[in-house]
Order: sequence, then C-alpha cells, then structure tokens
Amino acid sequence: MPIVAYLSSPSAIDVARAQFGFVIAFHIIFPAFSIGLASFLAVLEGAYLWTKQPVYFDAYKYWLKIFAMIFAIGVVSGLVMAYEVGANWGGYADKVGPVLGPLLSYETLTAFFLEAGFLGIMLFGLQRVGPKLHFASTCLVSIGTLISATWILAANSWMQTPAGTIIGANGQFIPQSWLAIIFSPSAPYRWVHMVMASYLATAFMVGGVGAYHLLRNNKNTVTRLFFSMALWMAAIVTPLQILAGDTQGENTLAYQPAKIAGMEGDFTSGVQALHLFGIPDVAQGKLLYDVAIPHLGSLILTHHWNGIVKGLDAWPKDQWPVVDVEFFSFRIMVALGFAMFGLGLISLWLRYRRRLYETRWFHYLTMAMAPAGFIAIVMGWTTTETGRQPWTVYGLLTTAQSVSPITLPEVITSFAVIIVIYSLVFGSGILYVLKMMAAEPELNEPFPSDDAPLRSHGLVGGHPPINPAAAE
Repeated sequence: MPIVAYLSSPSAIDVARAQFGFVIAFHIIFPAFSIGLASFLAVLEGAYLWTKQPVYFDAYKYWLKIFAMIFAIGVVSGLVMAYEVGANWGGYADKVGPVLGPLLSYETLTAFFLEAGFLGIMLFGLQRVGPKLHFASTCLVSIGTLISATWILAANSWMQTPAGTIIGANGQFIPQSWLAIIFSPSAPYRWVHMVMASYLATAFMVGGVGAYHLLRNNKNTVTRLFFSMALWMAAIVTPLQILAGDTQGENTLAYQPAKIAGMEGDFTSGVQALHLFGIPDVAQGKLLYDVAIPHLGSLILTHHWNGIVKGLDAWPKDQWPVVDVEFFSFRIMVALGFAMFGLGLISLWLRYRRRLYETRWFHYLTMAMAPAGFIAIVMGWTTTETGRQPWTVYGLLTTAQSVSPITLPEVITSFAVIIVIYSLVFGSGILYVLKMMAAEPELNEPFPSDDAPLRSHGLVGGHPPINPAAAE
C-alpha cells in the first residue's frame, strides 16, 4: 500500500505499526551509542594503563558520565516495547513466544546482568577494586553490550530469515535447533553490519563533540585526543562498513529478494540499472523521474554485468514491501555512508598536512556530521523492517496475523500518550546529555565518586605533566 494511503485513511494496524516504529527507532539509537562508547571507554582506559599518560584517563572520565546517561535512557526506552508487544501484537507474541521468549531471556541472563553489575564498578568502584580490576570491569561492560547486541540481532535475524523451527498444530513456532535459530542465514552479516554501524555512529558523535570544543579551544589536549581517535575510526571503519553492507546485500538477495527489489526500485525482472533517484509509483508499477546507470544494479548485486535480478513483478502485489518508504530510507542511508567516507578521507589529508586541529571549516563540517551515523542506523532499520512487510516472520507469519484485536481509537490514544511521555521524560534526558557534551573536558577531571582514595593510584591530582604528543 502506498504511504499516501497510510496517511489519508490509517487502520488500527497501520497506527500500531507506526507506533512500534516510532518507539524502536528512538530506542535503537541508545543501545548503538552504548555499544560504541563502551568499547571506546575500554580503549581509553587500556591506553592509560599502558602508556601512563593521564590525558587518556581524563578523556575516559569525560565520556564515562555521558555513557552512564545513555545506558540508562536505552534501558528505560526499551521497556516500552514489551508493553507494545503485549498490547498491540498479541498474535505475534503467541506464535513466536517459544522462540523469542528464550532468546530475550538469554540476553537478560548473559548480557544485561553483566552490564548492570559492572557498570556500578565502572562508575563508583575504582577506589575499592584498583585500576586493573576497574579496567577489567570496563571491558566486561563493553563485552556485555556486544553480547546483548548478539541476542537481539539473533532474534531479529530469525524473523528475517527463519530457520531451525517447525510450525506446531496451534500455529506456534516450535524450536528444533537452537543453533540454527541463533545463527540463521542472515545473522552473521547483520551482526557485523550493526556493530560497525554502532562504532561509526559513536565515532562521528565523539568527533562532533570534539570539533565543537576545538572551535572554542584547540589547545585542549583531552579534546584533541578524542577528536583524533574518532576520526581514525571514521577513516578506517567506514570503507569496511561499505563492504559489509555489500555482503549483506548479497545475503538479502538470496533470502529476501522482494526486499532487494523494493530497495532498488526494480519493478520489472531482468538486467537492472542502478537507480540513483526516482519516485516509486506503486499503483502503476514503475519508477517516475528515474535517474539511473544501466547495468550497474546487476553488477553490484550479482557481480555480473548482465546479471538477472527479480523485480517486484515476480510477486503478487499483496506481498510487496512498503516500497515508498524502503526506497528512500535506503538511499538516505547510503548517501550518509558515502558522506562519512568522504569526511574520513578529508581527515586523513588534513592529518597529513598537520592541519587537523586548526582547520575551522572542517570542524564545522564534523559538527554537522555528528548525528549522521545515528540517522543512518535509523534509516537502515527502516529499510530492513519495511522491506520485510507484509511479514513479521518472513514468508511464514503475516503482520495481519500478528496484530491484537485493537480498535483505531485505542491505538491512537496509546500512541499519543507515548509521544507525550517521550517528549517530556526522554526529551529532558537528551537535553541533559547535550549539556554534558557542551561542557569542556577538564584536565584532572574528578571521578564520579569521592576522589580522595584515587590519589593513592595517581589517577587524580599529582599525576605527571600531560604529554601533548599523546593527543596526536
């Protein structure tokens, strides 16, 4: 159904989908930021213990406070999804409960307890456990975020490419092989792509904050350190992420070809052009105002100049994805990816010219690109989920079979309440995080707990003079 139809005369299921999309699009930003920041903190503290340069620990303390807030917002915002599944998607919960229930329980047992337990030591335990065990706690929190991502992506990947289950007499999915469920055909590709996206999004946010402070004081060694580290990440990981996206595209073509057809705007089967721009007309089954490069779509997808790729005409219209949304969200994601790649290349050139910390126009550009990674993540998620329609479990369980017996007024009311609560509660939290980011990093910044016992470890006050070269 075209997006115009959703907006003009929405049904209860349309609004329920929009509500869940709003909640998860908001939520996904914070776990992604937590994954990236946790690993960044582990690198910073490890570098401090290795080099004994206090600038690394000053950067650690600055980002630790921000990480704590991001982690808290992510946990709380994720709770709403459980409410929505129970209220709006009862059919889905009933059918996939035997699969999704254990997977999410494993995430809680193996990841959330690990993160929550050692986060307290990260924040307040240094004076009790000492620097080495504190570093171990930071590493365990970082590992916990990756384990959490693994279980969540295993669950979502199974919905995209179901394996290892049979459908029982009551319509429920019955597990037959947990290994096949956890390592479904798309899971490894999606894990790599999502984790690298989290690292990149974090790098660009860290770089944007660094650029903001460099514009005010480009001699601050803490700022110079994390600005430089963020841009190294951008320059190295962005091309790897583009490669990972290509391999995931090949996997999607093999297992979800209708999704690829919608992403690419291919309405007819055959040798495909690469459609740079156009406006999908679902009713007519064609791409209006098409700007395309002949054969390049086939070359990218099949690695053959004359490769044959299925178009949407290979499926009945009631099995088409939400082409309007999917087509544009995919292009926004790709455009941002290449923009991030370009920024990384510019940073390498400026670093070579020794102008990385003095080039103000580049700092403004880096600030503007700060949210690019998170926007790309949301657009990638939108592409993935709208491309899966009309299925919740691809090819086996439709969205119409998954919805609860809800009325339009009920779901509109709950959606309105969620928007108001999110605006007040999480809006305040985000503003506070931005305020923390706006505060200039300090040398010898105090730790979140009482710093008196820390002096015995040389971690606050009395440490050696900071070596500016460590920030280069």
